[in-house]
Amino acid sequence: MKSVAWRATLVLGALVAAVSPTPPGDVERLYSNGAYLALQTRLTPASNLVPFALIDALVIALVIGWLAALARDVARRSRTGWLQVLTNVVVRSVVLTSAMYLSFLFVWGLNYRRVPLTEKLQFDAAQVSPDAARLLAADAVNRVNALYDRAHAIDAAGGEAIDHRLADAFADVQRDLGSSRPARPARPKHTLLDVYLRRAAVSGMTDPYFLETLVTGDLLSFEHPFVIAHEWAHLAGYADEGEANFVGWLTCLRSVEANQYSGWLFMYDELIPTLPPADRTELTGRLAAGPRADRRAIADRIRRHVNPRVSAAGWRVYDQYLKANRIEAGAASYATVVRLALGTRFGPAWMPLRR
Repeated sequence: MKSVAWRATLVLGALVAAVSPTPPGDVERLYSNGAYLALQTRLTPASNLVPFALIDALVIALVIGWLAALARDVARRSRTGWLQVLTNVVVRSVVLTSAMYLSFLFVWGLNYRRVPLTEKLQFDAAQVSPDAARLLAADAVNRVNALYDRAHAIDAAGGEAIDHRLADAFADVQRDLGSSRPARPARPKHTLLDVYLRRAAVSGMTDPYFLETLVTGDLLSFEHPFVIAHEWAHLAGYADEGEANFVGWLTCLRSVEANQYSGWLFMYDELIPTLPPADRTELTGRLAAGPRADRRAIADRIRRHVNPRVSAAGWRVYDQYLKANRIEAGAASYATVVRLALGTRFGPAWMPLRR
């Protein structure tokens, strides 16, 4: 009976946690800027000591454990019957899912419920306009053209080491955004999930259980800084994809030229689709041969591995996942970086000004 009560309590707790209102101000103060950072600054450095992705080990252990329990139930079917086998499978799966969900919320997931950056920064929605987008896109073109040679001469750090130049910029941006303490950067790791990530056109992910940064193995050197900075932004508690893009972009802009180039190339690609056709054609024509070749290389990399069906299905699932975690825009939240970049008031050196 104790086992039944414990399982029921776990499942009920997960349901309550999923639907209960959580005031963003309380989440911001007590969790995102409090308990979460206290955990992250301990857990990520510990994960950094392990050369492989801990989430791979977790997934393997869960799958083996689930299959072993299923095999045991099937072996006993002559005494218990197939209905009991099915019941055990359903109950075990629901309890396991509930435990994983509660762990997800405690370790990282509550960051989805924090105060949005638009309410913490000097943000004016009236500044988000086609003219402002064109001006920033033109600036992005000028920046990538100017940075290309130096960025490729001083190649961005890659591999599985932490780029300390990017890490220093990451800490600076967090302080500007009002963090009580800077989140610790994670060493970029490869994962067994790489096979899926490439086919789904996903460049990286954040492990929400061990707070690791995972990247695909085929990233080009000039993509690496922004992808890492984006995932580090998630580690800093910016769960919303648009906000993570914004924090990652600012992090690249505060760093060395190779990392700046990565950030501006990302922003160019975000802005161009938002422009009217005439402006898009004009600015694309101003892009120098080097950055133009880099954009083709990115497209070629993605094209070599992506499976359109896997990608479409994966993004549909992720869209529902984000909406279930109270991100109303779902997967479209990635593009809100443009809104943040245009509507936020900045000080010197792209320092976002707080309210």
